[in-house]
Amino acid sequence: MCGRFAIAYTMGLFARFGVKDDAPEVEPRFNVAPTQTVPVIVRDVARKAVVMRWGLVPFWAKDPKIGNRLINARAETVSTKPAFRASLKKRRCIVPTTGFYEWRREGKTKTPFYVRMKDDSFFGLAGLYDTWRKPDGSPLQTFTIITTRPNAVLEKIHNRMPVILTPEQEETWLSGGELSPSTLSSLFKPYPSRPMAAHEVSKDVNNPRNDSPGLIHPV
Repeated sequence: MCGRFAIAYTMGLFARFGVKDDAPEVEPRFNVAPTQTVPVIVRDVARKAVVMRWGLVPFWAKDPKIGNRLINARAETVSTKPAFRASLKKRRCIVPTTGFYEWRREGKTKTPFYVRMKDDSFFGLAGLYDTWRKPDGSPLQTFTIITTRPNAVLEKIHNRMPVILTPEQEETWLSGGELSPSTLSSLFKPYPSRPMAAHEVSKDVNNPRNDSPGLIHPV
């Protein structure tokens, strides 16, 4: 799964993802956790950044608390699960990040690792979003992150990793309309391990109230 991620710097963030107008103000984040809000990239006529809450609440949900359980969507079943299949067809987004956390379990011990690109560049995670209406009619926009099997870097830590898109794949992902099963299969492959690295970090990241640059530093 993917349960935490970071946006360690923001300069050049929206330019990297092709957002030219009306970008929201953002501050660096080092421990983004479920139920928190961050900008995600969607496309209408042009690409735009929209602040959404992590944890997808389907438009048909009776209780928004369902989002607490829908922070990830498995690539193998995303096209058939009722919570995700409509969004997969027409509400796809990119979740910008500079790195994410995964925990390696050894007995009762869970050790956190920070996973990033070796050049510390931005990269995009494949996400889905939806809009739920509150009782007063106001919208709640939420998202989930799709996961797949691990590459050589992640398999030493966890049995899942987020779907990472190349810049070329990002264009396909944000295109309008339904994607074919063969296209989805190619997008959902584990990202190549060569450009990636992982290092152990402090267990302070376990507490979502902690949000400081030191969280991504090696221990």
